[in-house]
Amino acid sequence: MKAVFISEPGGPEVLEVREVDAPVPGTGEVLIDVVAAGLNRADVQQRKGVYPPPPGVSEIPGLEVSGRIAGFGPGVAKAFSLGDKVVALLAGGGYAQQVAVPAEQVLRLPDGVDLVTAASLPEVAATVYSNLIMTAQLQAGETVLIHGATGGIGTFAIQLAKAFGARVATTAGSDEKVGTATAFLGADIAINYREEDFPESLRRQNGGKGADVILDVVGAKYLRQNVDALAEYGRLVVIGLQGGATGELDLGKLLSKRGAVVATALRPRPVAEKGAIMTAVRDAVWPLVSDGRIRPLVARSFPLEQVRAAHRYFDTGDHVGKILLVM
Repeated sequence: MKAVFISEPGGPEVLEVREVDAPVPGTGEVLIDVVAAGLNRADVQQRKGVYPPPPGVSEIPGLEVSGRIAGFGPGVAKAFSLGDKVVALLAGGGYAQQVAVPAEQVLRLPDGVDLVTAASLPEVAATVYSNLIMTAQLQAGETVLIHGATGGIGTFAIQLAKAFGARVATTAGSDEKVGTATAFLGADIAINYREEDFPESLRRQNGGKGADVILDVVGAKYLRQNVDALAEYGRLVVIGLQGGATGELDLGKLLSKRGAVVATALRPRPVAEKGAIMTAVRDAVWPLVSDGRIRPLVARSFPLEQVRAAHRYFDTGDHVGKILLVM
């Protein structure tokens, strides 16, 4: 089968499509003929050499796929049949024509979504739902601040938070993206972080109140401002480190707000935890996708052989929604 490997840390030019042996599903795993794979920032970080796969995980990048069930390892408890259309959350291995994955991390497609587009869903749905709802306990009527409005996480998180009845504020890096966040994605407040101090702008547009929940992909660069932007009893959930890993935390301000800072990662979690998250996604998120309250957004699709072009496009930051590789 064809699969993508990283020859050495670097830019998109280090990505190579090679012929390799197909995976053999182990105990409790299913084999999937991959139709499409989602491209995520974790893949870019792995390409750069700063986010290696967990021990024992394939070196092939790719954290989510759509496809068809092609085989079973021993001891698969889930009721799948050969040919079933599915999506899967992976720890790695998605940039390939086949992948073996624990059955707990596999779901049938939500109604109304085609098999290629479905590849945009599993990683963002699991990340957003587990952090906003399961971890931060976002409630209807609360204000949530979502950084990175037009990326894969941001576009999904805005829609999910709105579907759960939250007031949504978001940040973006241009007036065009600000307009997209409000007019197209439904955000209540959108802030151009290049032109405004986002905590001050949030309070000005939100009746003097900060955010009850903040979903942050930036990390250290935003730590001070995020704590400033929290409302009383606010919860800051850090899920990315695009702006660095080490920052200074004002504990006095956090204490005065009775706030909380939580950092989570999805990729290294054990199979049982990922399985529980995917079951929750099936029960709580798939109905929102099926009835149109959440629309999977695909910016562009590229053939697997054009994986370098796909990464170059991702690196521009110009996309709205997900980028896919099609097998």
